[in-house]
Amino acid sequence: MEEDMDEGQTQKGCMECCLKCLGGIPYPSLIATILLYAGVALFCGCGHEALSGTVTILQNYFEVIRGPADGLDVFTIIDIIKYVIYGIASAFFVYGILLMVEGFFTSGAIKDLYGDFKITTCGRCVSAWFIMLTYIFMLAWLGVTAFTSLPVFMYFNIWTICQNTTVLEGASLCLDPRQFGVVPIGEEKTVCAGSEKFYKMCESNELDMTFHLFVCALAGAGAAVIAMIHYLMVLSANWAYVKDACKMQKYEDCKSKEEQELHDIHSTRSKERLNAYT
Repeated sequence: MEEDMDEGQTQKGCMECCLKCLGGIPYPSLIATILLYAGVALFCGCGHEALSGTVTILQNYFEVIRGPADGLDVFTIIDIIKYVIYGIASAFFVYGILLMVEGFFTSGAIKDLYGDFKITTCGRCVSAWFIMLTYIFMLAWLGVTAFTSLPVFMYFNIWTICQNTTVLEGASLCLDPRQFGVVPIGEEKTVCAGSEKFYKMCESNELDMTFHLFVCALAGAGAAVIAMIHYLMVLSANWAYVKDACKMQKYEDCKSKEEQELHDIHSTRSKERLNAYT
């Protein structure tokens, strides 16, 4: 009988501990972090593969060759963008962890306001710094989204031309990478409808896959923007809560100090009266 009671108390204690742990999770920050990781992973993964597909299309169908090692051509720019993608993936992985830690810190500061925990000036400065940094990152991701829409527009035009050639027989349609700034003006790499390379490119999996990968990369950049906006709302709300909590702490400290002074004065007067009576 006693063993059953002890086992029940143990299970109850574990359940209370689990509920307490679940209650301490900052769910808004967790949702924003998941959305940020999903958006960054989609943008970096799909963007990297789409750039590789672009290189394949330029080399196989437009016969664009890589220039000298010290020259800045389209292939060098693509390689630079790939390295930037690697940096974005690692940087925002760390930044998501930091924002989650800040969410736990702020939640603990609010919930343990009347306990031993004290909200420090450093904690308020860290929250304000994260708000400013997240706002800058949101603007940066807006720029990345706008930049990612450019290859989507380019590939949509190419895809439209391929579709029109199958509908309109005898149409004279050409693809010239010079109009997109891919190759210099002096180099003519035009591929026109009716040529073997044109039909091979339109029927190839590289074109269709690269186009859809750029669309997915654009969606990932948009998800990252939404995550940054979500983080801004969470951080702003946490900052307001922390600011109010600081005022409440100061009020409670002043109130406790006044009560202690009144208690000391009352004790002193009681002792004086007792001494005078005796």
